[in-house]
Amino acid sequence: MDKPKDVANDDKPKSRGISRRGLFGVAGAGGIGLAVGALGVNAVNAATDPKPAGTIVDFYGDHQAGIVTEAQDRMHIAAFDVTASTRESLVSLLKDWTEAIAALTQGREIGEGATDGNYDAPPDDTGEALDLGASHLTVTVGFGRTLFEKDGKDRYGLAGKLPEALIDLPHFVGDALEEGRSGGDLIVQACADDPQVAVHAVRNLARIAFGRASVRWSQIGFGRTSSTSTTQATPRNLFGFKDGTANLKQENADLVNQHVWVSDASGPEAWMNGGTYMVARRIRMHIEIWDRTSMREQEGLIGRTKKEGAPLSGGGEFTEPDFGMQGREGPLIAVDSHVSIAHPNHNNGVQMLRRGFNYTDGSDGLGKLDAGLFFIAFVVDARTHYVPMQSAMARNDVLSLEYLRHTGSGLFAVPPGVKPGGYLGQTLFES
Repeated sequence: MDKPKDVANDDKPKSRGISRRGLFGVAGAGGIGLAVGALGVNAVNAATDPKPAGTIVDFYGDHQAGIVTEAQDRMHIAAFDVTASTRESLVSLLKDWTEAIAALTQGREIGEGATDGNYDAPPDDTGEALDLGASHLTVTVGFGRTLFEKDGKDRYGLAGKLPEALIDLPHFVGDALEEGRSGGDLIVQACADDPQVAVHAVRNLARIAFGRASVRWSQIGFGRTSSTSTTQATPRNLFGFKDGTANLKQENADLVNQHVWVSDASGPEAWMNGGTYMVARRIRMHIEIWDRTSMREQEGLIGRTKKEGAPLSGGGEFTEPDFGMQGREGPLIAVDSHVSIAHPNHNNGVQMLRRGFNYTDGSDGLGKLDAGLFFIAFVVDARTHYVPMQSAMARNDVLSLEYLRHTGSGLFAVPPGVKPGGYLGQTLFES
């Protein structure tokens, strides 16, 4: 029996009330994608009482939340490969995600919830976030280059709107990228103050996507490694140093507008105005080697003190480094130190808004911690803001050369925010 066109993966259900018997009946006819995908697709309607406003981050706005939003403490990020066979199916996925994210960020359950639906069908919501509240959840969605064009094919009629800035990141010196940790057609970054809330969001979006997109890779992070507001203290990375002292902050509106938000795109790329580009890099730290390194060498490699985070040229954490100040053996801040190579003065003045997180994935087969930094940065153009800086660091930063290894990589176009009644990526598909 021939399989009906597109039925296996894409069609939406007419109602949620499909029984388990009915599900397997459809599967027997070659339609398991239809049946299982359907449960997630149509499951974004029910509303329960909203949680206290103090834990809620607005979902709607000119820009997506989770970028300049005060960095939360936990993250679950996942990249997806889109399997939808039609443009309409892809759009339906984004609409379903939009509705689900709007509910999740309000602290509501998805669809008929975890306990109130059809007793003979899987619940619409997995339920592990019940009673936890919104927990400042933000969900940020972006598009990979392969969503527009893959293997020379225009997959969804989007190739003509591929932004020039959405490049394939070059191979940097020292990269040891793993295919299973890199790339993706879609990216979903969920951040919250409670790890279970972030995991719940990604898990349920993956359920909704079933039959139209599948998880390519994911990463759980903890302990933000930068602050995105002047109200937040500077956190520490797994090397024990304060990280992100000079990061862009939401209060620096002029700098954020200059270095983060796309505002002057025209023609086929105009859909990106109000959006930004996300760089995602999984950076493994050689923890055991670092732990055997003297304090003098650690501070010399970073260019800052470990206790206060002050530049080695003197002052406090937020004192501007003096790269010309000389010591007995040369500049107090070495020219190949991390702070020197990454400083805007040495990168044509460009800045980034970073939202990285620490991660640990247990130990490898040699008993060493598989741990490090999941680097996330939002920039107006990776060609001018990330690639030159990372190229310099990969070549000259001793810290990068001896103590870090990049194992995952991706660049994603993050469309502007959503208006009430709209959906994620609407400017792309309807412009």
